[in-house]
This record gives sequence, C-alpha cells and structure tokens, in this order.
Amino acid sequence: MKLNIPNLLTLLRALGVPIFLYLFLILEMPIPSFFVITLGALTDYLDGKVARALNQTSDFGAKFDPAVDRLYIGAVIIAFAIKDYIPWWLVIAILSRDLLLLLVVISQRIRKVAYVEVTFLGKAATFNLLYAFPFLLLEDLPTIGIWCYRIGWAFAIWGLSLYFYTGVQYFVKGVKQPKGKE
Repeated sequence: MKLNIPNLLTLLRALGVPIFLYLFLILEMPIPSFFVITLGALTDYLDGKVARALNQTSDFGAKFDPAVDRLYIGAVIIAFAIKDYIPWWLVIAILSRDLLLLLVVISQRIRKVAYVEVTFLGKAATFNLLYAFPFLLLEDLPTIGIWCYRIGWAFAIWGLSLYFYTGVQYFVKGVKQPKGKE
C-alpha cells in the first residue's frame, strides 16, 4: 500500500465504518453517527480530488477506494435495516448487485482481462448514496427532520437508480470483455 494523502483519506473512511456501527447500533446515537458518515462521504469526495490535484493517483488507490465504498455502503445499509430506517428488500437488492459484480471481477481475473473502469455515472451513484445516508439519520429531529428525510430519500432514489443502471452496464462490459485487453 502506497501511503499518500488520498489513500490516507480512504483509510480514514474505512476506519469510520466500525465507529459508525458502534455509535449507531450499540450506543444508539444517530447524531454522532451522522457526523461519522458525513465525514465518510466527504473523504470519498476528497480522496479522488486530492489524488488528481497532487498527482498521487495509484493502482492501489483505484482499487482500495471502490472496495471501501462497498464496505461503507454495505455496513450502513445493513445497520439502517436493523434499525428500520430502510426495508430489508432494498438491502438484499443492493448487496445482490454488488455480489454479482464481484463475480464478474473474479471472472475477469480468471480470464486475465482488464477490469471494467468505474464510470462517471457509477461515481455519481455512489455519491448520491453516500450523501443520502446522513440525511436519513436526521429524520427524527424536530422541525427539520421531515426535510432531511425527504432530501435523504431524494438522494437515495436517484443514487439507487444509477446504482442499478450502472450495475447492468458493468455486468455487460465485464462479461463481454475480450481476452488479451489487459
């Protein structure tokens, strides 16, 4: 692992996952949980910007960042479902999409073909989901809670639509990837 600023930001996001789970599931503290996942969303935005601005992009970072995104999203949606913030069918749908794409990546590895690159829409899908989660945590606040809930679901619906759309795109590209394009 190359230790640079973007990878440190991604590592910070990864370390936020158990902190969020502890605050949200064990201590039942949605407001501190809000700050942890908001910081996670901000570091997801910043790591790529900083990597490009400082010319610190790396192959490791290109793989580490989406892996942490999947970990982050998976942990948050399972925790949200446990606490009835979102329905279980949605968790199953999201995790199924990610599992299917993991199988595509394994297939690409076995066939020795280049991995499908993350697209702008794929990044937008993740962005929307990562920004939806903090808003959903604030739904119980007096006065602004209803607006946070609505904003959160607006981000979530848009993000989920893009998430599944890009999932189909990645699947098709990954399966059709010809051998020898490594």
